[in-house]
Amino acid sequence: MLIHPDKSLLLVIDVQEKLLPAVEAPQQLLDNCRWLLEIAAQLKVPVLGTEQYPQGIGHTHPHLGELIPSEAMLEKTHFSCMSEPACDAGINAVAREQVVVIGIEAHVCVLQSAIELRLQGRDVFVVADCIASRNPQDKAFAIERMRQLGVHIVSREMVAFEWMRKAGTDSFRHISRTYLR
Repeated sequence: MLIHPDKSLLLVIDVQEKLLPAVEAPQQLLDNCRWLLEIAAQLKVPVLGTEQYPQGIGHTHPHLGELIPSEAMLEKTHFSCMSEPACDAGINAVAREQVVVIGIEAHVCVLQSAIELRLQGRDVFVVADCIASRNPQDKAFAIERMRQLGVHIVSREMVAFEWMRKAGTDSFRHISRTYLR
């Protein structure tokens, strides 16, 4: 199955100011996440973001937060956003069968959210180059476990090309010139 822009949403999990510096390659993660957020905006794919206990960990990094509408930002204390009633309701309100997941930490909030999204019957695509953990081994174990449970592990370019569907369109030309060179 391909990721379709009319059937999917992009879920940005906990890329927060105080947690981001602790993960492996934080600037690369931030740049990769922004790249995908900008493409989602170009293709009108809905975006939701979560913040894990922002009073303690801070808000979403401004480099990403400026691309997520404030009404699409969901606060949580549960590690899985699907265990948090407001987050679950927010995601269900968008009513998309496919969820593309990016964020941190791969082995905690990303993993638990992806598993619970699968349990709700959604097709879940975790973007491997847009997730991170403090320990790279934890990320590797999370990817292995998610794959075993039916979560699709993809790259950001895979998502972009599947969202675009074909060459020769105005959106393809713009994205190709701006993001793929």
